[in-house]
Amino acid sequence: MTLEAVFFDVDGTMAETEREGHRVAYNAAFAELGYPVHWDPELYGELLAVMGGKERIQHYWAQHPELPLLSDAQVERIHSVKARHFSELMEHGGIGLRVGVRRLLDELNERKIPVSIASTITLEGLDALLRHNLGAQWRDRFRFLGVGDVVPVKKPDPAIYRWLLEQHGVDPRSVVTLEDTRAGLLASVGAGIATLVTPSDYTRDQDFSEAACVASSLGDPGDPARWRLASGVEGSGLIDVGFLEKLIAN
Repeated sequence: MTLEAVFFDVDGTMAETEREGHRVAYNAAFAELGYPVHWDPELYGELLAVMGGKERIQHYWAQHPELPLLSDAQVERIHSVKARHFSELMEHGGIGLRVGVRRLLDELNERKIPVSIASTITLEGLDALLRHNLGAQWRDRFRFLGVGDVVPVKKPDPAIYRWLLEQHGVDPRSVVTLEDTRAGLLASVGAGIATLVTPSDYTRDQDFSEAACVASSLGDPGDPARWRLASGVEGSGLIDVGFLEKLIAN
């Protein structure tokens, strides 16, 4: 089986954007719009169990009946203002990519292996993150951008990955997905795709037993990843195209 595509999650997988990125942006949006809400790091970690920004806002409000009811339009407004604040954070200092992400993207590009995005991040936020890290022509690196509300249901439902498979026109057995959460893992394996998980700050204690491989990072020269395959074999080194090809061969 030839490796025909690689799908990347973004938040937590490509970059540690949650704690000092999205969380800060949500709080800035709440303050700007006059809502008496502040999400501290611990609370935000709990809220990440709800996939999707607008869904996260609605979930929190449902748990706090003392807050004024929100219409769908108000939820959209909060999410839109939050996206603007997130973009501003990326543009004024930004957040770097995780170890090995740039290296692997460069190798995939050189080998002409299509890469696509599967994330609930907004296009505006993705643009700010990747323009800061990959340059103004970052879109040239990706075949399809499965972002925001491109599908009506979020991970752990496999809809986003089934959508990407349809766009690429490939067999799921020829694809590898990179994720950092159990919800993302379940979405990917639910679409029949081998999944490599690099746990992030907020997800290190989650169950990744369905993953083809769990790695500390993707690794860089001088900073190798530590990895464990589903078979129990462990090792260290770089997660490169050859490594991904072995995942779909097993």
